[in-house]
Amino acid sequence: MQSNPKLALDFKAVAQAEERLAAAHVDLDLECIDELLHPDYVIIQPGGKLESKADVLTSYRSGNRRWDSASSEELDIRLYGQTALVVGVWKAAGCNNGQPFDYAAHFLSIWIKEGNRWLNLASQSTEIQVD
Repeated sequence: MQSNPKLALDFKAVAQAEERLAAAHVDLDLECIDELLHPDYVIIQPGGKLESKADVLTSYRSGNRRWDSASSEELDIRLYGQTALVVGVWKAAGCNNGQPFDYAAHFLSIWIKEGNRWLNLASQSTEIQVD
């Protein structure tokens, strides 16, 4: 943790935002997901599919996406002014478009600070094997 109190607060806020986003997927808290994702949010899924914020929210509203568990672990957070780069391990299980999934992935998330809020601007994940 940084010795600068403001940086320490930003590190904590980004880590908490990552935790809230994982929990919101499981709880199907679309309000929270909408709040944490930047309007220009984009995700590159493990299989290479590109999705926007609208795509993500629409898939949840349609009932085509359900998560039974989700967690972000081993977070390495780096701050660059109002931008945070987060590298970690994402573990999730559920069902997407009728296809069950249970996987782990290394992920890269980019968060930007707007006002007092950290918003997830982009995310990419690559599936990994976990022992």
